[in-house]
Order: sequence, then C-alpha cells, then structure tokens
Amino acid sequence: MQEPQLAAMPQPNTPPAGQAPHRPAAVECGVSRRLFLAGGAAAATALHARSYARVLGANDRIRIGFIGVGGMGSAHLEAINALKEPDNVEAVAVADCWKSRAEQGAARVGAPHAFVDYRRLLELAEIDYVTIATPEHWHAQMTLDALDAGKAVYVEKPMTHTISEGLAVARKQRETRLAVQVGVQGMSDDSYSSAAQAIAEGLLGRVVQAQIEYVRRYDSQGPWRLPEITDSTPQPPDLDWQAWLGKAPSIPWNPHHYFEWRNYSAYSGGICTDLFIHRITRIIRACQLMFPRRVVGMGGIWQWPDGRDLPDNFEMICEYPRGMTVYVLGTMSNRVGIDHLIRGYRATLYFTPTGWVARDKDGKVLATHEKKGGEDIHLHHTNLHNHIRNGEPLNCPVDLGLAGVVAVNMANESWRSGTMMAWDPQRMEMVPAHTLPFHPFPEEG
Repeated sequence: MQEPQLAAMPQPNTPPAGQAPHRPAAVECGVSRRLFLAGGAAAATALHARSYARVLGANDRIRIGFIGVGGMGSAHLEAINALKEPDNVEAVAVADCWKSRAEQGAARVGAPHAFVDYRRLLELAEIDYVTIATPEHWHAQMTLDALDAGKAVYVEKPMTHTISEGLAVARKQRETRLAVQVGVQGMSDDSYSSAAQAIAEGLLGRVVQAQIEYVRRYDSQGPWRLPEITDSTPQPPDLDWQAWLGKAPSIPWNPHHYFEWRNYSAYSGGICTDLFIHRITRIIRACQLMFPRRVVGMGGIWQWPDGRDLPDNFEMICEYPRGMTVYVLGTMSNRVGIDHLIRGYRATLYFTPTGWVARDKDGKVLATHEKKGGEDIHLHHTNLHNHIRNGEPLNCPVDLGLAGVVAVNMANESWRSGTMMAWDPQRMEMVPAHTLPFHPFPEEG
C-alpha cells in the first residue's frame, strides 16, 4: 500500500504566480480506514463557509475559551492578551479543575466566566474556539467534546495521548469540518513548508535520510521534577483530583503525578510526546511523510531512577514507505546536539536558525531560504484566527498532528516492548514488525 501523501499539508502561504492557495485536506479514518484527500479549493471554501457561518458577528470578533491554565495554559492566556487588539479577539471563559487557578486565569485575561468543569465552558454559545492545554491524557476527550459543541480547537501537542484517540479526533474533525490547530508552534516557521517545496522540485534528488534532535541537560533532579514538590505536598483544597485523573487509573492524591505528570505514562509519553513531537513534525512536513513503516525506540531510565516510568534518555529511528529513515536524538543528560538536516542523493539540506541552506556533495551552495515566521505561539494563534475568518490554511492541521502522534507512540511502544513496531495500513494500527511481511523496496517513487 502506498504511503498517503501530505499534499493536504499547508504549503508556503504565498503560492507561485497563477496558482491557487493550497487548502488543507481532511482526514478520513472511518469505513475506509485510510487518509482521504478532500477535493478542490472550491469544495474546501464551501465547507469552510458552512463550518463557520455562525462564528463571526458584525464586528468580526473571535471569542475564546481556555481549558487548562497551568504552565502552557498560562502561555496561551498571555498570547491572547497580546493579540486582543491586533487580532480582534476576546477571552470569554476559563476552565481548570483547580478552582483557584481557573479564577486567577479568568482574571488575567478579563474573562467573565471561570469553571471547574470544562463542559460548562463548552455550553457557552458565544465561544468560537477553545484552547486545550492540559495533560496529554485529556487532549482527545476535550477535543471531541469541543467539536461536538461546535467549537474550533487549538489543542496542545501531542494532539492525543494514543493512536486510537488520534484516529477518533481525525474522524470527528472530518465530520464537523471545524478547525483543529495542533500546538506544534514550529509549524508557524515556513522553513519546513519551503523545504517541502524545494524537495518536491528535486533540489536534493532522492531523499534517503533525515536527522534531528531535542537535547537538554537537567540538574540533579532530572527532567520535569520540581524542587518544591515533595511526597508530603498537600492537595489543594479546591482541586478536583478525580476530575484531573479522568480515565487514568484511580489513585490517591499524589503530588508528583499532578505537578510532574510528564514523568508518568498514564498521562504523558515523556520525551517522545513532549519534545520529539516538535522535531519529528518538522521532518514529516518537509519530506511530506505520513505514517512510518517501521519504528524503533531505544533508551532508558539511566540518569534519574526516581519512580518515573518513562525514559530520561531516548532515541528513535523511523523508516517511511517512500524509502527513507528519520533519526531523532533526545538525551536529557547532555545538551550537545547534532545538525538538523535532510540527506538526498544530489544534495543535503541543513536547517539553520535563519532558515535553511542546501549544499551539494562538494559543499557548493545550491539554494537558501530565509525563514518567515517562527516557533511562536502568537503566530500560531493568528494563523487559526485567519483560518476562521478567511480560510487561510492551518499551519498544523489534524493530519499533521496525527502523523506525529503515530510516530512517537510507535517509538514508545517499541521501547516498552523491546520490539520493532510496524504500521498496519489495513487495520490502521501499530503491530509488532515481525507480524507483517517486510519488503526491502520503497512503496512509492
């Protein structure tokens, strides 16, 4: 089966002369159980008009609700504060299962409503879209509920905690035709869509490999530990702990699980889903990939065996049906990185702080790109606002979010099971690689 192409992914916002802007395609994960590319700009425009007919009033103002206002959620509050006038947006409500935090968040953005139960927020007809910045295990349910309530969504990365949840969100997005912007803010840097265009035009020749990293060096407590949190840290009296747990295993109050949730697989995928998702998505966009054919994840809890159940050092290799591999390095014990690059038969493309440069085998510069935009939450919100108002392609739509979720989940499962994982395109699920036949040749040109 050929790898689904990401013709659906947004191309540079300024298309070549004479070409219509590229529209993001929808994802179908229903009876056919495969990606479906929506047809034609005219159809996309009509769908957009139907989806958002109720959204904008006479003053063109977009009204926003916020679900989860902890660390990343606070960044969304500040971004919208900065964008209120230039983007003509308004904060309407804040929801957080910690009541004090919800009320403080509402005060920070001047929202008239604060709720402990996010479903109360979704009942407000005046809200046009919601931000979801909660632990990962809540992303899917909140996104599905928001779409059912007629709200567009800005959901933090990863789009969902599991692959099956990602498929469910893709189905729902196709049914509702409402926007789902995934919070991989690096997609608001046009380096990757520009690289995709250059690669498609043959600049690198046949692409065979890419590499990228997310490396850090933590102090003695390790990644995502907070020095002020101890075993005896009390539960805030106005925090609904059971609501926070949701469908995760029910356990007594545990301050480490609440404040340091990225260390635990019940709520997070750790390095893979918090960090690698930023990096692998860049390569997926640039090389127009979708689901890997095979994935290996390796690493361990080597530096901080402190009760966490996710690696503190990790690496992954993904093999894609087009005939290329992607390597991602992620050590939390050493910050020395590697070049971010894509290797082709004719040339190599190097990503730089200002864009990218492509060089041939002798080092001769073949092409360069000076980036527009950047890894910026403000730009990512503005892109969603422009999509709602005039159909501007989303920088990180649901299909791109799903592609990243599949890759990082396959890597984590490979690490857990000690088995190379493969993607079964018929069943749309990951399986041990030895259960599928292996073909050494690429499945497409």
